[in-house]
Amino acid sequence: MIKTVFAAVALSMAAAATAHYGQLQDAQVAEVAGWLDKPDRVVSSPLIRARQTAEAFGMPYDVDDRWIELDYGNLDGVPTSDVGRDVWARWRVDPTYEAGGGESFEAMCRRVLPAAEELMEEARDSTVVVTTHVTPIKAVVAWALGVDVTVGWRCHLDQASVCRIISSPTGPVLFGFNETRRSQSSWRPVM
Repeated sequence: MIKTVFAAVALSMAAAATAHYGQLQDAQVAEVAGWLDKPDRVVSSPLIRARQTAEAFGMPYDVDDRWIELDYGNLDGVPTSDVGRDVWARWRVDPTYEAGGGESFEAMCRRVLPAAEELMEEARDSTVVVTTHVTPIKAVVAWALGVDVTVGWRCHLDQASVCRIISSPTGPVLFGFNETRRSQSSWRPVM
């Protein structure tokens, strides 16, 4: 079965500052690279953790700026509990909303989805791994399902988890979501 695999690199900014967290994620990424089929190509977001994940596959990789995480504007690094209820309420239903003066989901989709479409063409004959971040992956999952990007608010991705999207003759097909070989999830309810 030929497929494109989108490997999630989910980072919590508060936790990323600790050495323990970095070591834990490194171990999880090495585990994922060990059980995924060896890809024919690896593409990475330009951010460091995504590139480190790409390196775990032990082969050259391409950096594509379109796979960078959503720009959260002045909300970047702000604990979720400090984001106002009014911001959450609008953000969850309006894909044009630029929360914190950052990037809207709609704008992010305009850069991520063409990148996914290009890789789907390639994935008809090869396996492609994309090491990227939660929001771009949720956008690609929504695209594969043919639903609005705001469905991402109802989905959870663990760090170093895998979503698989198969290139089929009729378009993308979601084959796997939030795959890990771990028994515990990092999911915690947010406002």
